[in-house]
Amino acid sequence: MNPQATLIFTTSLLLGTTITISSNHWVMAWTGLEINTLAVLPLISKSHHPRAIEAATKYFLVQATASALVLFSSMTNAWCTGQWDITQLSHPTSCLIMTAAISMKLGLVPFHFWFPEVLQGSSLVTGLLLSTAMKFPPMTLLYMTSQSLDPTLLTTLAILSAAVGGWAGLNQTQIRKIMAFSSISHLGWMAIIIIYSPKLALLNFYLYTLMTAAVFLSLNSIKALKLSTLMTAWTKAPSLSAILLLTLLSLAGLPPLTGFLPKWLIIQELTKQDMASTAVVISLLSLLSLFFYLRLAYCATITLPPHTTNHMKQWHNNKPVSLSVAILTTLSLIMLPLSPMTLAIV
Repeated sequence: MNPQATLIFTTSLLLGTTITISSNHWVMAWTGLEINTLAVLPLISKSHHPRAIEAATKYFLVQATASALVLFSSMTNAWCTGQWDITQLSHPTSCLIMTAAISMKLGLVPFHFWFPEVLQGSSLVTGLLLSTAMKFPPMTLLYMTSQSLDPTLLTTLAILSAAVGGWAGLNQTQIRKIMAFSSISHLGWMAIIIIYSPKLALLNFYLYTLMTAAVFLSLNSIKALKLSTLMTAWTKAPSLSAILLLTLLSLAGLPPLTGFLPKWLIIQELTKQDMASTAVVISLLSLLSLFFYLRLAYCATITLPPHTTNHMKQWHNNKPVSLSVAILTTLSLIMLPLSPMTLAIV
């Protein structure tokens, strides 16, 4: 893609995100979401592959529907209460429609069907953008409206997201689809706690973004899109494969890695809210995700592919690991001992 075009689209993404997260009026928030959607469409479809065009079309249709629901919900609320302020969402019907709209924007179950398909049609870098940066504005809206939303509905959506995200990812061989279902599962953890402790949900989102960025950039360095490609990647970059193993285990939430911190704090907060049974259910559902993370980790570090005749060994790559990957993977592994400081900052 033309560098000038890339600059324009990236600037538009930053502008749209900034408008949404800094606004307190529904129309400005909606404007930011629309700018974001229009800016990311060329990035998805830049390869001109039919799958990329299909992904861009699906993304546009879903995001346009969700934006229309955001506008409709805010107008209904303004009509009934006279309030356009984001934090003053009080009409029950508006709250219900807004929950559906934000769930559609984020990819929460049952509005998740578009997300794996769109990620599969995108490149790894665009997939990283869709999994992290594009989730930030709707997550901010969820944060600001969390006190108005129905706790039972959000808890139900969260449990379903953790279940479907873990269950549907088990049988996948495409890495981008696995990462999409991983994102859906993590969103379940964020949605379940957003009403009771919004800051904890944001901490979870930040750490998820950190670990997902480390995984996507590592995969982009070794150009792995399928599990079969990942199995032969160890010859290309052995150190990166070893780091990827640990980062995936961190994303799975195993102690003593960074990913354990948000899960631990969320379970603790749910227990304080007399929701011990919910905490047990979502913890058990995270075991489904753990299975496909372990599968990815096994494929990343396997030294002999099962069908050696069908796979060509890749040339050893002497290039050093990029600085961004090194920083992100280090943070993905060592943040748990720094948790008191992290919590003090949040």
